[in-house]
Amino acid sequence: MLKTTPFHARTAPLVLGQTWRRWAGYGVASSYDWLHDREYAAIRNAAALLDISPLYKYHVTGRDAVRLLDRMVTRNVAKLKAGQVMYTGWCDGHGKIMDDGTISCLGEGRYRLTSADPSYRWLHQNAFGLDVRIDDVSSIVAALALQGPLAREVLVRVCEDASNSSIANLKYFRVAPARISDIEVEISRTGYTGDLGYEIWIPASDALHVWDALMRKGAGYGVTPAGIWALDVARIEAGLVMADVDYTGAHHAVIESQKSSPFELSLDWTVHLDKGPFNGRDALIAEHQRGPAWRCVGIEVEWNSFEALFTAVGLSPSLPTIAWRTSVPIYRNGKQIGYASSGCWSPLLKKYIALAHIQAPHFVPGTGVEIEVTVEHQRKRAIAFVRKLPFFDPERKKA
Repeated sequence: MLKTTPFHARTAPLVLGQTWRRWAGYGVASSYDWLHDREYAAIRNAAALLDISPLYKYHVTGRDAVRLLDRMVTRNVAKLKAGQVMYTGWCDGHGKIMDDGTISCLGEGRYRLTSADPSYRWLHQNAFGLDVRIDDVSSIVAALALQGPLAREVLVRVCEDASNSSIANLKYFRVAPARISDIEVEISRTGYTGDLGYEIWIPASDALHVWDALMRKGAGYGVTPAGIWALDVARIEAGLVMADVDYTGAHHAVIESQKSSPFELSLDWTVHLDKGPFNGRDALIAEHQRGPAWRCVGIEVEWNSFEALFTAVGLSPSLPTIAWRTSVPIYRNGKQIGYASSGCWSPLLKKYIALAHIQAPHFVPGTGVEIEVTVEHQRKRAIAFVRKLPFFDPERKKA
Protein backbone atom coordinates (compact mmCIF):
# COMPACT_ATOMS: atom_id res chain seq x y z
CA MET A 1 0.00 0.00 0.00
CA LEU A 2 1.34 3.44 -0.91
CA LYS A 3 2.22 5.79 1.92
CA THR A 4 1.15 9.43 2.01
CA THR A 5 3.45 12.35 2.72
CA PRO A 6 2.99 14.66 5.72
CA PHE A 7 1.41 17.22 3.34
CA HIS A 8 -1.22 14.84 1.98
CA ALA A 9 -4.12 16.47 3.83
CA ARG A 10 -3.40 19.68 1.90
CA THR A 11 -2.22 18.32 -1.44
CA ALA A 12 -4.82 15.57 -2.00
CA PRO A 13 -7.83 17.89 -2.44
CA LEU A 14 -5.87 19.87 -5.06
CA VAL A 15 -5.23 16.96 -7.45
CA LEU A 16 -8.10 17.58 -9.86
CA GLY A 17 -7.35 14.77 -12.30
CA GLN A 18 -6.24 12.23 -9.66
CA THR A 19 -2.91 11.95 -11.47
CA TRP A 20 -1.10 10.15 -8.67
CA ARG A 21 2.22 8.40 -9.20
CA ARG A 22 4.65 6.33 -7.13
CA TRP A 23 7.80 7.82 -5.67
CA ALA A 24 9.83 5.78 -3.16
CA GLY A 25 6.72 4.07 -1.83
CA TYR A 26 4.68 7.29 -1.59
CA GLY A 27 1.84 8.59 -3.68
CA VAL A 28 2.66 12.02 -5.13
CA ALA A 29 0.95 14.26 -7.65
CA SER A 30 2.00 14.30 -11.28
CA SER A 31 -0.04 17.47 -11.65
CA TYR A 32 -2.52 19.30 -9.45
CA ASP A 33 -4.34 21.04 -12.26
CA TRP A 34 -5.73 19.22 -15.31
CA LEU A 35 -2.61 20.30 -17.16
CA HIS A 36 0.77 21.22 -15.71
CA ASP A 37 1.25 24.43 -17.74
CA ARG A 38 0.36 26.77 -14.88
CA GLU A 39 2.57 24.86 -12.46
CA TYR A 40 5.55 25.05 -14.82
CA ALA A 41 4.89 28.76 -15.35
CA ALA A 42 5.07 29.27 -11.58
CA ILE A 43 8.53 27.65 -11.48
CA ARG A 44 9.88 29.99 -14.14
CA ASN A 45 7.89 33.18 -13.43
CA ALA A 46 6.74 33.23 -9.80
CA ALA A 47 7.15 30.57 -7.09
CA ALA A 48 6.18 26.90 -7.09
CA LEU A 49 5.81 24.65 -4.06
CA LEU A 50 6.78 21.00 -4.53
CA ASP A 51 6.39 18.19 -2.01
CA ILE A 52 9.75 16.36 -2.02
CA SER A 53 9.21 14.44 1.20
CA PRO A 54 9.71 10.99 -0.44
CA LEU A 55 13.45 11.68 -0.69
CA TYR A 56 15.44 9.38 1.55
CA LYS A 57 17.15 11.34 4.33
CA TYR A 58 19.90 10.22 6.68
CA HIS A 59 21.59 11.96 9.58
CA VAL A 60 25.24 10.96 9.83
CA THR A 61 26.91 12.04 13.07
CA GLY A 62 29.95 11.25 15.18
CA ARG A 63 33.72 11.54 15.20
CA ASP A 64 34.12 9.62 11.92
CA ALA A 65 31.14 11.07 10.04
CA VAL A 66 33.42 12.84 7.53
CA ARG A 67 35.55 9.72 7.08
CA LEU A 68 32.47 7.65 6.26
CA LEU A 69 31.06 10.11 3.73
CA ASP A 70 34.46 10.69 2.14
CA ARG A 71 34.92 6.93 1.81
CA MET A 72 31.54 6.63 0.11
CA VAL A 73 31.09 9.61 -2.25
CA THR A 74 33.17 11.05 -5.09
CA ARG A 75 33.50 14.61 -3.74
CA ASN A 76 35.75 15.82 -0.94
CA VAL A 77 33.47 16.06 2.07
CA ALA A 78 36.37 17.14 4.30
CA LYS A 79 36.18 20.56 2.60
CA LEU A 80 32.52 20.97 3.53
CA LYS A 81 32.09 23.58 6.27
CA ALA A 82 29.15 24.11 8.60
CA GLY A 83 26.28 25.64 6.66
CA GLN A 84 27.46 24.36 3.27
CA VAL A 85 25.76 21.84 0.95
CA MET A 86 27.24 19.79 -1.87
CA TYR A 87 25.78 17.69 -4.65
CA THR A 88 27.55 14.39 -5.20
CA GLY A 89 27.24 10.87 -6.51
CA TRP A 90 28.57 7.63 -5.13
CA CYS A 91 29.93 4.64 -6.99
CA ASP A 92 30.51 0.93 -6.68
CA GLY A 93 34.02 -0.51 -6.76
CA HIS A 94 34.08 -0.30 -10.56
CA GLY A 95 33.43 3.44 -10.65
CA LYS A 96 29.79 3.15 -11.74
CA ILE A 97 27.17 5.47 -10.23
CA MET A 98 24.90 3.90 -7.64
CA ASP A 99 22.95 7.02 -6.70
CA ASP A 100 23.27 10.77 -6.28
CA GLY A 101 22.07 13.33 -3.77
CA THR A 102 23.14 16.15 -1.48
CA ILE A 103 25.20 16.33 1.70
CA SER A 104 24.49 19.19 4.10
CA CYS A 105 26.84 20.06 6.93
CA LEU A 106 24.49 21.00 9.77
CA GLY A 107 27.26 21.57 12.33
CA GLU A 108 30.43 20.02 13.69
CA GLY A 109 30.23 16.28 12.94
CA ARG A 110 26.57 16.55 11.82
CA TYR A 111 25.53 15.81 8.25
CA ARG A 112 22.35 15.11 6.30
CA LEU A 113 22.54 12.91 3.21
CA THR A 114 19.64 12.73 0.75
CA SER A 115 19.24 10.05 -1.90
CA ALA A 116 16.76 8.76 -4.45
CA ASP A 117 17.17 5.13 -3.37
CA PRO A 118 17.41 3.56 0.11
CA SER A 119 21.02 3.98 1.27
CA TYR A 120 20.88 2.87 4.92
CA ARG A 121 22.46 -0.53 4.27
CA TRP A 122 25.16 0.92 1.98
CA LEU A 123 26.05 3.53 4.59
CA HIS A 124 26.44 0.85 7.25
CA GLN A 125 28.55 -1.35 4.98
CA ASN A 126 30.92 1.55 4.41
CA ALA A 127 30.93 2.48 8.12
CA PHE A 128 32.67 -0.72 9.22
CA GLY A 129 35.24 0.11 11.91
CA LEU A 130 34.22 3.77 12.17
CA ASP A 131 32.87 5.70 15.15
CA VAL A 132 29.71 7.02 13.50
CA ARG A 133 25.96 6.98 13.95
CA ILE A 134 23.53 6.68 11.03
CA ASP A 135 19.87 7.55 11.52
CA ASP A 136 17.20 7.11 8.86
CA VAL A 137 15.04 10.22 9.31
CA SER A 138 13.14 9.84 6.05
CA SER A 139 9.73 9.52 7.71
CA ILE A 140 10.19 12.14 10.42
CA VAL A 141 11.57 14.95 8.24
CA ALA A 142 9.19 16.44 5.67
CA ALA A 143 10.55 18.52 2.81
CA LEU A 144 9.26 21.19 0.46
CA ALA A 145 10.97 22.77 -2.53
CA LEU A 146 10.10 26.43 -3.07
CA GLN A 147 11.36 27.23 -6.57
CA GLY A 148 11.14 30.24 -8.85
CA PRO A 149 12.29 33.85 -9.24
CA LEU A 150 10.02 35.05 -6.40
CA ALA A 151 10.99 32.27 -3.97
CA ARG A 152 13.26 34.56 -1.95
CA GLU A 153 10.54 37.17 -1.48
CA VAL A 154 8.16 34.51 -0.24
CA LEU A 155 10.64 33.12 2.27
CA VAL A 156 11.60 36.51 3.62
CA ARG A 157 7.91 37.24 4.15
CA VAL A 158 7.14 33.91 5.81
CA CYS A 159 10.21 33.53 8.03
CA GLU A 160 10.10 35.15 11.44
CA ASP A 161 12.12 38.31 12.07
CA ALA A 162 15.14 36.62 13.61
CA SER A 163 15.78 34.52 10.52
CA ASN A 164 14.68 37.04 7.86
CA SER A 165 18.10 38.50 7.11
CA SER A 166 19.99 35.20 7.14
CA ILE A 167 17.57 33.65 4.64
CA ALA A 168 17.49 36.77 2.46
CA ASN A 169 21.29 36.60 2.17
CA LEU A 170 21.63 32.82 2.00
CA LYS A 171 24.16 31.92 -0.69
CA TYR A 172 23.87 29.22 -3.32
CA PHE A 173 24.26 25.73 -1.86
CA ARG A 174 24.16 26.93 1.73
CA VAL A 175 21.85 25.88 4.56
CA ALA A 176 20.68 27.80 7.63
CA PRO A 177 18.21 27.36 10.49
CA ALA A 178 15.02 29.43 10.42
CA ARG A 179 11.61 29.70 12.03
CA ILE A 180 8.28 29.53 10.21
CA SER A 181 5.04 29.79 12.23
CA ASP A 182 7.10 29.30 15.39
CA ILE A 183 8.48 26.02 14.01
CA GLU A 184 12.22 25.33 13.78
CA VAL A 185 13.16 24.40 10.21
CA GLU A 186 16.27 24.29 8.05
CA ILE A 187 16.35 26.05 4.70
CA SER A 188 18.87 25.22 1.99
CA ARG A 189 19.37 27.19 -1.19
CA THR A 190 19.12 24.12 -3.38
CA GLY A 191 16.65 22.59 -5.81
CA TYR A 192 16.06 20.50 -8.89
CA THR A 193 14.69 23.11 -11.30
CA GLY A 194 17.80 25.04 -12.32
CA ASP A 195 16.22 28.25 -11.05
CA LEU A 196 16.40 30.37 -7.93
CA GLY A 197 15.08 28.04 -5.28
CA TYR A 198 15.13 26.71 -1.76
CA GLU A 199 14.36 23.46 0.03
CA ILE A 200 12.76 23.53 3.45
CA TRP A 201 13.39 20.67 5.91
CA ILE A 202 10.59 20.42 8.45
CA PRO A 203 9.65 18.14 11.36
CA ALA A 204 6.94 15.93 9.85
CA SER A 205 4.58 16.59 12.74
CA ASP A 206 4.62 20.32 11.90
CA ALA A 207 4.46 19.99 8.12
CA LEU A 208 0.93 21.32 7.64
CA HIS A 209 1.59 24.49 9.63
CA VAL A 210 4.54 25.35 7.40
CA TRP A 211 2.56 24.54 4.22
CA ASP A 212 -0.29 26.80 5.37
CA ALA A 213 2.07 29.67 6.17
CA LEU A 214 3.76 29.45 2.77
CA MET A 215 0.47 29.32 0.89
CA ARG A 216 -1.08 32.14 2.93
CA LYS A 217 1.80 34.61 2.87
CA GLY A 218 2.92 33.61 -0.60
CA ALA A 219 -0.47 34.13 -2.22
CA GLY A 220 0.45 37.63 -3.35
CA TYR A 221 3.55 36.25 -5.06
CA GLY A 222 1.73 33.58 -7.04
CA VAL A 223 2.83 30.58 -4.97
CA THR A 224 1.47 27.51 -6.77
CA PRO A 225 1.67 23.83 -5.76
CA ALA A 226 3.45 21.95 -8.55
CA GLY A 227 3.78 18.27 -9.41
CA ILE A 228 6.25 15.98 -11.13
CA TRP A 229 5.18 16.85 -14.71
CA ALA A 230 6.15 20.50 -14.25
CA LEU A 231 9.32 19.50 -12.44
CA ASP A 232 10.32 17.18 -15.30
CA VAL A 233 10.23 19.99 -17.86
CA ALA A 234 12.21 22.32 -15.59
CA ARG A 235 14.93 19.79 -14.74
CA ILE A 236 15.39 18.81 -18.42
CA GLU A 237 15.84 22.50 -19.29
CA ALA A 238 18.38 22.64 -16.47
CA GLY A 239 20.19 19.53 -17.75
CA LEU A 240 19.68 17.61 -14.50
CA VAL A 241 19.71 13.82 -14.73
CA MET A 242 17.18 11.66 -12.90
CA ALA A 243 17.92 8.25 -11.38
CA ASP A 244 16.07 5.36 -13.07
CA VAL A 245 15.27 7.68 -15.99
CA ASP A 246 18.52 9.11 -17.33
CA TYR A 247 20.74 6.54 -15.67
CA THR A 248 20.39 3.18 -13.96
CA GLY A 249 21.98 2.79 -10.55
CA ALA A 250 24.76 0.20 -10.64
CA HIS A 251 23.01 -1.91 -8.00
CA HIS A 252 19.86 -2.05 -10.16
CA ALA A 253 21.55 -2.76 -13.49
CA VAL A 254 21.04 -6.21 -14.96
CA ILE A 255 23.88 -6.00 -17.51
CA GLU A 256 27.10 -3.99 -17.59
CA SER A 257 26.02 -1.70 -20.44
CA GLN A 258 23.20 -0.31 -18.28
CA LYS A 259 25.70 1.23 -15.86
CA SER A 260 27.19 4.72 -16.10
CA SER A 261 30.19 6.41 -14.53
CA PRO A 262 30.16 10.04 -13.31
CA PHE A 263 32.28 10.95 -16.36
CA GLU A 264 29.76 9.32 -18.70
CA LEU A 265 27.02 11.39 -17.05
CA SER A 266 29.12 14.56 -17.57
CA LEU A 267 29.52 14.92 -13.81
CA ASP A 268 33.30 15.32 -13.98
CA TRP A 269 33.16 18.29 -11.60
CA THR A 270 31.83 16.03 -8.83
CA VAL A 271 34.80 13.64 -8.96
CA HIS A 272 37.75 14.59 -6.73
CA LEU A 273 40.46 12.10 -7.64
CA ASP A 274 43.05 13.92 -5.53
CA LYS A 275 41.39 13.09 -2.21
CA GLY A 276 41.95 9.90 -0.21
CA PRO A 277 40.57 6.45 -1.08
CA PHE A 278 36.88 6.18 -1.96
CA ASN A 279 34.68 3.63 -3.68
CA GLY A 280 35.58 3.34 -7.35
CA ARG A 281 38.57 5.70 -7.22
CA ASP A 282 41.02 3.43 -9.07
CA ALA A 283 38.53 2.73 -11.85
CA LEU A 284 37.72 6.44 -12.18
CA ILE A 285 41.41 7.38 -12.36
CA ALA A 286 41.83 4.89 -15.22
CA GLU A 287 38.76 6.21 -17.01
CA HIS A 288 39.89 9.80 -16.57
CA GLN A 289 43.20 8.95 -18.25
CA ARG A 290 41.68 7.20 -21.25
CA GLY A 291 38.56 9.38 -21.56
CA PRO A 292 34.90 8.33 -21.24
CA ALA A 293 33.29 6.17 -23.91
CA TRP A 294 29.96 8.02 -23.50
CA ARG A 295 28.72 11.44 -22.48
CA CYS A 296 25.38 12.77 -21.30
CA VAL A 297 24.63 15.79 -23.48
CA GLY A 298 21.79 17.97 -24.62
CA ILE A 299 19.99 17.40 -27.92
CA GLU A 300 18.17 20.22 -29.71
CA VAL A 301 15.82 19.14 -32.49
CA GLU A 302 15.96 21.34 -35.61
CA TRP A 303 12.42 22.65 -35.99
CA ASN A 304 12.17 22.87 -39.77
CA SER A 305 13.29 19.26 -40.15
CA PHE A 306 10.85 18.12 -37.46
CA GLU A 307 7.95 20.06 -38.97
CA ALA A 308 8.67 18.76 -42.49
CA LEU A 309 8.19 15.14 -41.36
CA PHE A 310 4.59 15.92 -40.40
CA THR A 311 3.90 18.24 -43.32
CA ALA A 312 4.84 15.42 -45.69
CA VAL A 313 1.80 13.42 -44.54
CA GLY A 314 -0.54 16.40 -44.21
CA LEU A 315 -0.28 16.87 -40.45
CA SER A 316 0.73 19.65 -38.13
CA PRO A 317 3.75 18.92 -35.89
CA SER A 318 2.81 16.81 -32.86
CA LEU A 319 4.66 17.81 -29.71
CA PRO A 320 4.57 15.92 -26.41
CA THR A 321 2.37 17.61 -23.83
CA ILE A 322 4.23 15.84 -21.01
CA ALA A 323 7.99 15.26 -20.80
CA TRP A 324 8.76 11.76 -21.99
CA ARG A 325 10.96 9.22 -20.23
CA THR A 326 11.70 6.63 -22.90
CA SER A 327 14.72 5.50 -24.89
CA VAL A 328 14.79 7.22 -28.31
CA PRO A 329 17.58 6.30 -30.77
CA ILE A 330 20.08 8.93 -31.94
CA TYR A 331 21.89 8.42 -35.28
CA ARG A 332 24.80 9.86 -37.23
CA ASN A 333 25.83 8.91 -40.74
CA GLY A 334 23.26 6.14 -40.78
CA LYS A 335 24.54 4.47 -37.59
CA GLN A 336 23.04 4.59 -34.12
CA ILE A 337 25.46 6.43 -31.83
CA GLY A 338 23.33 6.76 -28.72
CA TYR A 339 19.89 7.39 -27.30
CA ALA A 340 17.86 10.12 -25.67
CA SER A 341 16.53 9.21 -22.22
CA SER A 342 14.11 12.07 -21.55
CA GLY A 343 12.84 15.05 -23.50
CA CYS A 344 10.20 17.74 -23.80
CA TRP A 345 9.06 20.88 -25.56
CA SER A 346 10.52 23.80 -23.61
CA PRO A 347 7.84 26.52 -23.23
CA LEU A 348 10.50 29.01 -22.15
CA LEU A 349 13.13 28.32 -24.82
CA LYS A 350 10.59 27.48 -27.53
CA LYS A 351 12.67 24.45 -28.47
CA TYR A 352 12.25 20.67 -28.58
CA ILE A 353 15.04 19.38 -26.34
CA ALA A 354 16.25 16.13 -24.79
CA LEU A 355 18.92 14.63 -22.57
CA ALA A 356 20.90 11.96 -24.39
CA HIS A 357 23.77 9.49 -24.01
CA ILE A 358 26.13 9.72 -26.99
CA GLN A 359 29.16 7.59 -27.81
CA ALA A 360 32.61 9.08 -28.39
CA PRO A 361 33.57 10.95 -30.49
CA HIS A 362 30.10 12.15 -31.47
CA PHE A 363 29.28 14.07 -28.28
CA VAL A 364 31.12 17.30 -29.16
CA PRO A 365 28.72 20.29 -28.91
CA GLY A 366 27.51 21.39 -32.34
CA THR A 367 27.72 17.90 -33.84
CA GLY A 368 24.86 17.21 -36.25
CA VAL A 369 22.86 14.07 -35.50
CA GLU A 370 19.41 12.61 -36.17
CA ILE A 371 16.74 11.68 -33.64
CA GLU A 372 14.01 9.14 -34.25
CA VAL A 373 10.51 10.57 -34.53
CA THR A 374 7.30 8.58 -35.00
CA VAL A 375 4.99 10.16 -37.56
CA GLU A 376 1.65 8.52 -38.29
CA HIS A 377 2.94 5.13 -37.05
CA GLN A 378 6.11 5.41 -39.15
CA ARG A 379 9.60 5.82 -37.72
CA LYS A 380 11.34 8.83 -39.23
CA ARG A 381 14.45 10.84 -38.40
CA ALA A 382 14.68 14.57 -37.72
CA ILE A 383 17.85 16.63 -37.81
CA ALA A 384 19.18 17.58 -34.38
CA PHE A 385 22.32 18.99 -32.79
CA VAL A 386 24.39 18.13 -29.74
CA ARG A 387 24.25 20.95 -27.18
CA LYS A 388 26.23 21.63 -24.05
CA LEU A 389 24.16 21.41 -20.88
CA PRO A 390 22.36 23.13 -19.30
CA PHE A 391 19.91 24.51 -21.82
CA PHE A 392 18.72 27.08 -19.25
CA ASP A 393 20.97 28.65 -16.59
CA PRO A 394 19.67 32.01 -15.32
CA GLU A 395 21.90 34.34 -13.32
CA ARG A 396 19.28 34.53 -10.57
CA LYS A 397 19.93 30.89 -9.66
CA LYS A 398 23.23 31.76 -8.00
CA ALA A 399 22.96 35.53 -7.58
